Order: sequence, then C-alpha cells, then structure tokens
Amino acid sequence: MNSFLELHGLSISGTINTFDRVIFKGHLNGFFPDGAFGRYLSRRGILLKDAGRFFEAETQRIRDHVVSLAAAAGRPVEYLAGSSTHRSGMSKEARARAIAERDGVTEGLVCVLSVVEPCRSFAVAPNRQTRRLEVVRRPRKCLHYYLYLINPEFGWMHLRLQTWAPFEIQIYVNGREWLARQMDQAGIRYRRSDNKITQVDDFGPITALCERFAHTDWPPVLERQATLVNPLLPDIERAGFPGYWWVIDQCEYASDVLFTDRAALEAIQGDLVTAAVTALGASDVLHFLGRKPHPAFAGEVTIDSKKRAQGCRVRFRLKANAVKFYDHANVFRVETTINNPREFKVLRSPEDATDRPPRWCPMTKGVANFWRYAEVAHAANGRLLNTLARVHLTGEATPELDALCRPGTATGPRVAAFNPIHPDTANLFAAVLSGDFTINGFRNRDLQGKLYPAAAKDAAETKRRTHRTSRLIAKLRGHGLITRVKNSRLYRLTARGLKAMWPAVRFRRIDFPSTFREAQAA
Repeated sequence: MNSFLELHGLSISGTINTFDRVIFKGHLNGFFPDGAFGRYLSRRGILLKDAGRFFEAETQRIRDHVVSLAAAAGRPVEYLAGSSTHRSGMSKEARARAIAERDGVTEGLVCVLSVVEPCRSFAVAPNRQTRRLEVVRRPRKCLHYYLYLINPEFGWMHLRLQTWAPFEIQIYVNGREWLARQMDQAGIRYRRSDNKITQVDDFGPITALCERFAHTDWPPVLERQATLVNPLLPDIERAGFPGYWWVIDQCEYASDVLFTDRAALEAIQGDLVTAAVTALGASDVLHFLGRKPHPAFAGEVTIDSKKRAQGCRVRFRLKANAVKFYDHANVFRVETTINNPREFKVLRSPEDATDRPPRWCPMTKGVANFWRYAEVAHAANGRLLNTLARVHLTGEATPELDALCRPGTATGPRVAAFNPIHPDTANLFAAVLSGDFTINGFRNRDLQGKLYPAAAKDAAETKRRTHRTSRLIAKLRGHGLITRVKNSRLYRLTARGLKAMWPAVRFRRIDFPSTFREAQAA
C-alpha cells in the first residue's frame, strides 16, 4: 500500500481503512443436534402431533410483536408480494430509504417490510420405518420481517427475522455509517457521496476510530437488537436452551484512497484497469489473498471487469473470497470480501489451558475473529495496491523509456543500455515485477527461477545461469531500477523501476500487438 501512496502521493489527500458492509447471523445452535428440537418441544409441554399448531402460534407471537413495535413508533408495515432486489429495479433498502426520505425519518425505526422467502426449517413428519413422528429439517418458505432503522451509533442498519423455527436472525451494519457518526460526534468535517467519504478535513483521528470499530465487542450489541425483535427468546432460555450464537456471515473491508480531485484519479484509472485485466494472472490473485501456488490446489480463480455508471470495477476472485477495486467520484476503493474465512488462518491458544504454544488454525466465522478479519483484509488490500503501484501514468513513462535506451551510471560504473522491446528485456522486466517479490524482495536464485523455469542439465549450466543473472542484476542496479537491501543479499524495486519497467512490458505485450492488428485489418 505504501508503494502506491508514495508514487501518487502528490495527488492523494488521505486514506480510510475500515469495514464497509457487514452481515451478522444469529443461530440458535441448541436446536440443531439430533433430537434437540424434540426435547425443546417436550420441555415446552408440546406433543409432536401438536407441533404444527405450536409453530403457528409462535409465528403469530412474532408477527404481533413486530407489528406492535411499528405501531408504537408510528411506522408502516408493508408486505412485498414479489422479489425486491437490485436486479428487479427497487431493492428493499432502496424502498426503505425512499420511505425515510418521504417521511423525514432521521433516527429510530424507519419501516418494516415483510416477504415470503426460502429458508431451512423444522417440521414434524412420520417415519415409515419406525412408525413414529419425528422432527426433521427441510427447506420451506416462510414469512421474514425486515426492520430498517437508523441507529444513533451505527446509523443505517437492518434486521431480518425468520418467523418460523429455528427463528434465525440477520443483522446488517455498515462501517462507513458508523465512522460518519463518530466523525459527527468528534466535530470532524467531511463530505460523502453515496457510501463513500470523499473528503475529510482532519485525517489524524481516523485511524484510531477505524481501529476501535475493528475491536468492537459485538455479542452485547447484537443481543440487544435480537431481544428487541424476537419475543420468544425468554421462553427458549427458560427451556434450558442458549440464545443466539453470532457469526460473521459476510463482510467487506475497504481501503479508500482519496484523491484531490476526480481528474487526478481518471489520469491513472485506465492504466490500472488495463494492467489488472491483461497483465495479472492466477498466481497474482493467490498472492493477493495470502495463498501460495500449489500443484494440489483445486479451486476456481477468476479475474473479471465490469463498466458501471460510477466507473469501472475489476474483481479478483479465489473460490468464495474476492478482492476488487473500483472508482467513485474522487475515491479509489480497494475492497476485500470474505465469505469463507477458513481460507485464512488465526493464531489460537490451546483450549485446555495447557502450556502448549499457540498454533495457526483455520479461521471460523465467530464474531470473536472480527479483528482478524480486519487484519487479513487489510493485508489483501495492501498487496493489491502494491501491485498496482507498478502501473504509472503513460505520459510519465516516455522519459523513463528514453532513459532505459541510454547507458546507466546510477551505481557509478557505466552499464550498457537496455533495448526495451527486445524479448529478453521484456522477460527480465516481467520477472522482476513479479508479485512474488513485492514483500520480501528477491535474490539471485529467486530471479533465476523466473528466467529459467526448467531445471539446469548440469553444474556448468547452473554456474552460467548464476553468472548471467548476476550481470543482469548489476545492469538493473546501474539504471536505478532496483536497489540492494542493506546488510543482505536481497534486492527490491525502486520507484523509478516501477515507473520504467511496466511501460516497456506493456508496449511489447499489449500496445504493439493491438496496434499491429488494427493496421493489418486496415
């Protein structure tokens, strides 16, 4: 991330790193073991043959409670007969925001929307083998309530409650809404466009505020909301079953780079999109999301782009997780979406409180890992930004290409000029620009691995490769494209190297072939 900020620092006013959309889900886990829901019915004094009427009565309790909440707040309850999504033209959130604007609601409950949606639920069915009734889990449809509200602390949010057992609940919050509320309280002036903060007068306190949100103690916050909408929780707990177990169902963590104006962002956006779509591959996507290429990897890796009214979006997806970038107004946003946290690791201590050291384990969806979600996503965003730092303005690249064609003297001794369109030069530049070297740099043997994929046939060839790679490293240093890390044998890219080598690779692999095809067609 720092490389990107250093390269475009004169055009950047600041950065904001925090969560965007977060969806929590509450599950009554005590119902799910075999026979558990049957025991719950027994403790409530309900026979299996009467379970249907019991379910209907419990559902009616939820419906009456939610309607009474809306009536007490003087807010409408609307039933949606069809789907209400972005694709249908009017999403539930857009409908709720329109109601809030129409009625001038600035705090509290905005509206309640009810809709019949698919779910996984419990039912009582006969078992032909045992000739007895038993509780089974099966898909069905039932009524769901969406309660949209403007919370004093978290701003715009919503709760989704399933009215049929097992009464799952979903709570949506937005980190940018929370941040805006915190800046209001702190007296920090800012501007917003949609869900993006486009200008901030004082970036000093922003980092501390974002860090505080990442360490929020979520269970008490979520339990208060669940108690507000679900009147059945006291009866469930009196029957000896625990309340909701909270998990992070989906989350988005965004790193917003605020440019001084839209023109500064547009000057580089085209190059960034072109480079991402044409020059990056599956190994880069694995690198962004903290994975290493492995022959046994069995999963789908995709890179796709989409043009929208606000700008262009490029997404890198690895299985269920993704990292993407897009632009809106003067904001360049890099965003990581985590749907399957088990692809990442978290450091855990032994549960039996022994003296064994902590070990890295697959990360679960529990809300206790919320801070770790932030660490993982922030690192993924940083890797993508560091890779995008290799792409620079085309206009500034021309002088750098001219410099490559002249002998270099950056380290003192004179070194030969590069031929930027020579295939060997393009392969060398592409190898040095590899995302594998972004964090730790590279040694002679690392660069050899990129230049010579096949193993050497004998010791003499290994020696020739080592000497040739050493001469290439000296030539790169002579032109100021790389520098040596102090007190080590590692080398890393310089700012000049980032600006000069990518245009050379792009010219040979992208610009010249496309121009040649156009001229040939004419």
